[in-house]
This record gives sequence, structure tokens and C-alpha cells, in this order.
Amino acid sequence: MSYKNFPMVSNVMFGRGSFNQLEDILAPKRINTKAPFIFLVDDVFRSNVWITSRIPLAYDDRIIFVSAKEEPKTEQVDALVEEIILMTKERPSGIIGIGGGTIMDIAKAISIMLTNKGDAKDYQGWDLVKNEAVFHVGIPTISGTGAEVSRTAVLTGPDKKLGINSDFTPFDQVILDSELTKDVPKDQWFYTGMDCYIHCIESLKGTYINTFSETFGEMALKLCKEVFLEGELSSEEAQEKLMMASWHGGMSIVYSQVGVAHALSYGLSYLLGTKHGIGNCIVFDQLEEFYPEGVRMFKAMKEKHNIKLPQGICADLSDRDFDIMIKISLSLDPLWENALGPDWKKIMTPEKIKSLYQKM
Repeated sequence: MSYKNFPMVSNVMFGRGSFNQLEDILAPKRINTKAPFIFLVDDVFRSNVWITSRIPLAYDDRIIFVSAKEEPKTEQVDALVEEIILMTKERPSGIIGIGGGTIMDIAKAISIMLTNKGDAKDYQGWDLVKNEAVFHVGIPTISGTGAEVSRTAVLTGPDKKLGINSDFTPFDQVILDSELTKDVPKDQWFYTGMDCYIHCIESLKGTYINTFSETFGEMALKLCKEVFLEGELSSEEAQEKLMMASWHGGMSIVYSQVGVAHALSYGLSYLLGTKHGIGNCIVFDQLEEFYPEGVRMFKAMKEKHNIKLPQGICADLSDRDFDIMIKISLSLDPLWENALGPDWKKIMTPEKIKSLYQKM
């Protein structure tokens, strides 16, 4: 076994209302009065005074509202980096992401690109980043993606969907305030929560499994069952448990990997623009061959919450379209090796992948 000394989020604040401590957290990190903090905020909160009025702006600090309607793209990151450079006199004191997984990934990527030359697409891969990122903070407003704790910023580029996986990617500070998730629409709550659930299944059933990953994965799975399958929780209890499930689910793949669902979902996202959470659900629904117990439980959760997944999203695709998705999916070697072992190419052929996509 090869060993990797992975960095983790160095500071975490947890608790309902902890968002109000942001000013105290940021003040010691300000480089000078001309080096602003840049707040990247999901534009669904543009008119949400309950959140925006609590952002502690001072000096030349700026809020940039960012659309999360589509999966984050390398060109979107490049455009935002250019915007920040043009609007600021000095390198920012920090980047603060406030939103879901898309905003988390964009914030991580921008903090890296402010200190590394070239385009974001140049850093899609593993350990390609050379320079330390600027100080960056993650404040999730929805739970499930694990983006607040992961060492990757997943981006769709011109040629592939792949994360900026590096030791400089993790946030320096995370604030876990479950109160910020109270207004999430039910479908989005389910799809994003299932991203966490699928992280757990793929990590726990993968060939990379180890006690470190297993410990976090089992706790996240337990919390997902409590939220989505068992008993009746108060809304506050459910919000807190899912927020911690997201954290533990993200940690479960830090020292292991995801698997079949994520590899196939990346193909859907690249070609069709399918959002990550719902894409994972559409794929996972067809994976009983690989994760029989996990898929059965997923279907029970889906039924309990009366969730109807989109059908036939691949029905009208051309052979060329399938080839593009297959190419994207097959490029994710670590995911396949974790799912199926070192001989995965003998199992997961292009024909096999196409047959799975055709069911979706």
C-alpha cells in the first residue's frame, strides 16, 4: 500500500447560528485594508436579506453573486478570476464561498487560480497545483456533496469533467451552520443528500477501503439512514444530522475513492449538463449489479419521500453522444479501480457502459 499524507480542513466551526461568527474569523486574516475579502454567494440568495445582510463587509470587500444553475466550468472559474483581479488593487485577503457544492468547488478553484498561472483546465487532475492557494472559507447552505471537506474542486472543462485534486484545495476554514439549510426545496434536499449516501456506499464497497475511510463512511451511512429512512426527526435534528453526514461522507472518500455511480454521472454531466446530485441518483438507480444492498435501500428512500426520477434522458442520444460519455467515464481510472479492482477494464467495457446509459 502507498501512503499519502492528506491535508484536511484546519479549522471548523459547528452550530446553528455560527454564521454570525464570520466577522470574528475573518478579521485576523485580513492582510491590509486594500486586500479585500471576496464573498462568492449563490445567486439564489440575491434577494435573501436574512443571509446577505449578515455578510460582514468592510473596506473594499465585495460580494459576487454566482449562478449555480449549471455544473461549475473551468471557463466560469477563469472569468471570475479575471473579474476579481480587475476589481481589486491587491491580491484578496481571502475567498469565502457561501452556497452549495457548486459554489464550494468554484471558491476552492478560484483561491488556487489566484496564485497559479494559466487556466483552470490546466490543473484538472491529481497534484498539478504548485503554489499555495489564498486563504479560503467554505460555508455550505445545503448538505450532501461533501465539497466543504474534500480535496477536490470538480469542474467541467473543454475536454473532460475532472477535479482539481491537490493538497492546496481544502478549505482553511469551514462554518457548518445547519440553520442555513432550512429553506432547501425537497427534491434538491433529497438529490444532494443522496450524493452523500452514494459516497458512503461507493467508499465502503470499494477496493480502496481502509479503516480510516470505513470509520467515516459508516457514520455517514448511519446518519443518512436516520434522516431518510428511519423514524421521525424534527426539522432541526434532520438538518444537523444531514450536515454531519455530508462532512463524514466527504471524509470517507478522502483516503479512498468513489465508484461506478460517480464515473457514469460525470459522463451525463459533461454531455447533458445534468446536475451532480440528480445525475448520481439517475445512475445509481440502475446499479443493483454492483451495489445490490445499497440500491435497494436507495429505492426505499426514494419511495418513502415520493421522489420521481427523470426517465429516458439518454433515449434520443446518437452513437456519437454515447461515445463522448463513455470516453469521459472511462478516463476516471481511480474511480473504476476502486469500484472493480485493478482488472476493471476487463469488466467495464465501452459496450457495458453504453448498455447502462441506455437504461437511463
